[in-house]
Amino acid sequence: MEVNTLHLIDCLKGMKKLAPASVDLAFADPPFNIGYEYDEYDDKKEGEAYLDWSRKWMGAVEKSLKPTGTFWLAIGDEYAAELKVIATRELGFTMRSWVIWYYTFGVHCKKKFARSHVHLFHFVKDAKQFTFNDGEVRVPSARQLVYADARANPQGRLPDDTWILRPQDVPEGFASAGDTWYVPRVCGTFKERKGWHGCQMPEQVLGRIIKVSSNPGELVMDPFAGSGTTLAVAKKLGRRWVGFEMSKEYAKQGRDRLKGIRKGDRLDGVDDPLTSVPATIPLRPEKPARKPRVRKPSPMPLFALEG
Repeated sequence: MEVNTLHLIDCLKGMKKLAPASVDLAFADPPFNIGYEYDEYDDKKEGEAYLDWSRKWMGAVEKSLKPTGTFWLAIGDEYAAELKVIATRELGFTMRSWVIWYYTFGVHCKKKFARSHVHLFHFVKDAKQFTFNDGEVRVPSARQLVYADARANPQGRLPDDTWILRPQDVPEGFASAGDTWYVPRVCGTFKERKGWHGCQMPEQVLGRIIKVSSNPGELVMDPFAGSGTTLAVAKKLGRRWVGFEMSKEYAKQGRDRLKGIRKGDRLDGVDDPLTSVPATIPLRPEKPARKPRVRKPSPMPLFALEG
């Protein structure tokens, strides 16, 4: 099958046309089965039907990957546990990391906490041989930033496990050093937003995944191309790419998007999570505190002085 192309085809049929064991990295952001209104897909399957369908397409991903290949899966809460079990216990993947993509502007709910995260499962076919470009994702260490320790590795360190509060609550405390990644959703007012697709992944999320799990010239596949973000980022970063999309409208818009992209183009968004989203309304400068007014005592009425 031709690469560097977004094919208008169902993902299962598309992956069957790929040469087996030809893909270096697969990233999938499938429908979550939560009733989202797609133009050509029913997102309200019965639970077992959804799991059976997921089992089939993930099995096709496994067959398409090289022995050293990597599979990243983005999924919501509803089926995260089941899909992890299918991937590891049934299909033989090894999970290297369970990353949380944390964002603001999440879906507000009436009787539960507002949703503001997506699970990102990092699977590999071979637990010992896989691509992990740690130099692409290293972050400054505490020895560098805090202690000015001469023993610090100038290349920084790998991210570690961490829990993070909302970055606006602790503006100096959130960094990209944990397995909870803060990258804002692509909201409707953002320049990055492609208005024809409602579930657009940020380029910075895909940038980190593609940099760490593939090398220039290798093949990146997205079975659910959607708005084309995976393919766009792969093209910018000098990878070969192939994607499948069953919606005629999404495929057309995705191809148009890809035509305007060149190798080496900058990724949309910025790396620093604290500056990713500018303030919608400029903060007003604080007014100086008003001095308390001191009341002068009122003069006593004349009748009080009589007698």
